[in-house]
Amino acid sequence: MMRLAFAPMVAALATLLVCSPLSGEPLGSQPATASVSLPAGAAQVPFQVGEKLEYDVKFGSLKVGNGSMEVREITEVRGTLVWHTVFQIKGGIPLYRVNDLYESWFDVVTLNSLRYHQDVDEGSYERTRRYEIFPERGMMRDGDKDEEPTVSSPLDEGSFLYFVRTIPLEVGKTYEYARYFKAQGNPVRIRVLRKETVSVPAGSFNTVVLQPTFQTKGIFSQNGKAEVWITDDSRRMMVQMKSKLSFGSLNLYLKSSAGTKAP
Repeated sequence: MMRLAFAPMVAALATLLVCSPLSGEPLGSQPATASVSLPAGAAQVPFQVGEKLEYDVKFGSLKVGNGSMEVREITEVRGTLVWHTVFQIKGGIPLYRVNDLYESWFDVVTLNSLRYHQDVDEGSYERTRRYEIFPERGMMRDGDKDEEPTVSSPLDEGSFLYFVRTIPLEVGKTYEYARYFKAQGNPVRIRVLRKETVSVPAGSFNTVVLQPTFQTKGIFSQNGKAEVWITDDSRRMMVQMKSKLSFGSLNLYLKSSAGTKAP
């Protein structure tokens, strides 16, 4: 049985809290509230606590599940204020079910990733990853393994999808970053292909079409040829994603949004 690769975003990319055995602090122990005061140097971002985007997931033309991207809270990781985002996909086809969860915690000032969780359940394949990332030391740890080097200003798959929403996007340009927290996945390239008006279950939107490429396997690999449609306004919401994989196409279409900033 083939394993479908859903790692974004993706994405995030991204609805459950889990407790980390790595730091000794319960995740979500800080209050989940939009009233947390951000420091003066916080990055200007087009999202806020409470934003939740929900998607229909289709394999070709067949609806096979649902996905969501959520800005869960502003909390703390090792004394640093972070955005906590969640990307989830549930569904599947007969005899092959998917229940994937990706969580990211990234600095409200630098947007650097400090923690990243993957809970992948695809058919008979299951994988759990718990990454602790230490940008100030240039190191990372995968579960209880030894620390290893990471890149300067690291981002994971989930935080990359939110980071992309903050950069200028000019049609015809390619933006390149060496910020993926696993160095072998760099560089990440964001090609801005075109502007396009699309209709999805949530409505009709003017969008900018991107093609992100990671040097890794999965939807955002060079062979995946995924395209992402984000709104051509100040919200920069992902309204559609399409991939072209060897076994077919896996697509997401926005069906509802809540808690977004005003355009």
